[in-house]
Amino acid sequence: MTETPAYEPPKVWTWNKGSGGRFASINRPIAGATHDKELPVGRHPMQLYSLATPNGVKATVMLEELLALGHSGAEYDAWLIKIDGNQFGSGFVAVNPNSKIPALMDRSGPTPIRVFESGAILVHLAEKFGALLPSGGQARAECLSWLFWQMGSAPFLGGGFGHFYAYAPEKIEYAIDRYAMEVKRQLDVLDRRLADNEYLAGHDYTIADIAVWPWYGSLVKGVLYGAGEFLSVQDYKNVQRWTDAIAKRPGVQRGRMVNRTWGDPASQLHERHDASDFETKTQDKIGEVVSASP
Repeated sequence: MTETPAYEPPKVWTWNKGSGGRFASINRPIAGATHDKELPVGRHPMQLYSLATPNGVKATVMLEELLALGHSGAEYDAWLIKIDGNQFGSGFVAVNPNSKIPALMDRSGPTPIRVFESGAILVHLAEKFGALLPSGGQARAECLSWLFWQMGSAPFLGGGFGHFYAYAPEKIEYAIDRYAMEVKRQLDVLDRRLADNEYLAGHDYTIADIAVWPWYGSLVKGVLYGAGEFLSVQDYKNVQRWTDAIAKRPGVQRGRMVNRTWGDPASQLHERHDASDFETKTQDKIGEVVSASP
């Protein structure tokens, strides 16, 4: 049997074949719109264009938590953007030139403000409403440090481990081992922090928790990539405790349903345009879904 020759990178890389894997048809090395398509605009101050991936859940949980705190200005319309080419429509690219969800248009003032990147959306909303972000001192520094830790760490979990473990057209031992080691290191970082702190920034729940929970909470419950057993997630007891506590929050339960198009139908609310949209989803059903996965 002839062995496959080792890959040698060319002097200059060119895009001459698909990348393979589940998302090959939408991956490309250039930016910009591929077609004209305007975005819909609802009646609320906040217009969110998203999908309930871990990054999208950050934005909807944040908005629902703000509403739960009594900030009526956080009322929002959540429009579904499927990752099947819709993210390359001209209207969406105008809001997010990076063509990734979530993207927010804040229409509360005389001039609409676009905000893209999930971490930027969290900070924008926290500062706008004076909530879920400490005003100063060590608490604020901790909150922002853990928020940016997540933004820097998630690519290793998603585009690294998740891609090679779950989506790549072939299993590459080196790649899976490399990223599995890094993900377990990240889980250990979180577990050590949460051993002595109720939440990531300390005693109070903040945007740091909102950012980290959709990714690492899903991971330690065995939902994300189906990799729970592979990564021995049961060993991270403090992350498990923190994950379960956050999953019980009503704002989190509502937020994780918005723009969701998979799983139990009781867990899905494809678009959200009013608080009454949740009325068809009973609290009992929500609780059952949340107890099964974050």
